[in-house]
Amino acid sequence: MTGSEDSKVSENREMLVRAQQSGWFGTLGAYTRLSGPGWLQSAITLGGGSLAGSLFLGVLGGTKLLWLQLVAIAMGVVMLSAISYVTLSTGQKPFQAINKHINPVLGWGWLIATVMANVIWCMPQFSLCYAALRENLIGPAVGDSQSGKLMVSAVILAATFTVVLMNRKQGVGARLFDLLLKALVGMIVLCFFGVVIYLTVNGNLNWGEILSGFIPDLSQATNPTGDVASLVASLPESLQSFWSERIVKEQRAVMIGAAATAVGINMTFLLPYSMLNRGWDKPFRGLARFDLCTGMAIPYIIVTSCVVIASAASFHAKIDDAYLSQQPEEFVTSPLFMGSLKSLQARLEVAPTSGSGETASLSTEEAEQLALVKEKLGEKNFAAVAGGQSDEQAWEKITAMAELPEVEKRIASTLVQRTAFQLSESLA
Repeated sequence: MTGSEDSKVSENREMLVRAQQSGWFGTLGAYTRLSGPGWLQSAITLGGGSLAGSLFLGVLGGTKLLWLQLVAIAMGVVMLSAISYVTLSTGQKPFQAINKHINPVLGWGWLIATVMANVIWCMPQFSLCYAALRENLIGPAVGDSQSGKLMVSAVILAATFTVVLMNRKQGVGARLFDLLLKALVGMIVLCFFGVVIYLTVNGNLNWGEILSGFIPDLSQATNPTGDVASLVASLPESLQSFWSERIVKEQRAVMIGAAATAVGINMTFLLPYSMLNRGWDKPFRGLARFDLCTGMAIPYIIVTSCVVIASAASFHAKIDDAYLSQQPEEFVTSPLFMGSLKSLQARLEVAPTSGSGETASLSTEEAEQLALVKEKLGEKNFAAVAGGQSDEQAWEKITAMAELPEVEKRIASTLVQRTAFQLSESLA
């Protein structure tokens, strides 16, 4: 560090010591003023993975799965707090410390895994940014050509590179970096919090059920939850077993996914180095814990909970009129149809509906309806539905799926992934 940077760190250290001596109110003020790395972790973890995971949590289990995000981020804060405590206590860079005191294989494995995680995490961000610009901000003017996508990606790369350079050294640039992160995270929190307020005002939320969703329920690893549980219970035993297996399989997957997206391995590497880069040491250990709780955990809990609540209110066990229809030409127009195709096909194999399995020549009316179905689905989607079978067999399959009872269609809809754009459309 330069002399001016050393002076700034010393000044911050003295401020912390004086604040801690003055009591909790003064300490809180100093912590709030000096916080930063935790907000960086928040900006990292509040990405596309967390959004997609939270969306599907609400679709699959309603508000009954809210506790997953809470437990996941709590474990993450404990882990990162331990890393920060060791780093600030020793003052050693963690990569060198692991190589020296434990094993170089572990240290290099950590570094390589972090680099790989960063590459995997960063690449989708360009497509997410492009989609946001095209769908939400600028519109078709962005263009859909390959050159347009490359140009947008280059601008985003240059902007992010500039922001990273701002944070390399202490000073005005670093303060601007912190303010920018806090502003971005704050806007995300306010947007999703506003969605929940909107749903509350419209009377779409049951806050008793929502609050009960924060209570951990490990039985969800073996049994369906939310409104789906009662829907499954209303079916015959053979169908209960079929749908329960598919739902529980997804619930287990989202439990693992919630923990995986809350804290990434790249965050375990970035946090200690971002603290050391600021000159933090032993007196800053309390600040580090405060920073992680207020900068990372609280925004993460608020945002992901709001997404789950909004998703549950919009999608959980809810289907559109087209999906409810028993007319094949209308049924296939539902946005849920292709997403639930595999589940519905598997359902027909387990317990064929009445009349299925009796392939016959199509009547003139059925042939016209099939032509309409092909037109609405498109060649690629119809081929996926037919699976190499004849038109007669494909028609029989589509008709059987359309004639499934409403209860099973509602259950099948909870296994369909949704997008942020579908959520925004449902709230419009």
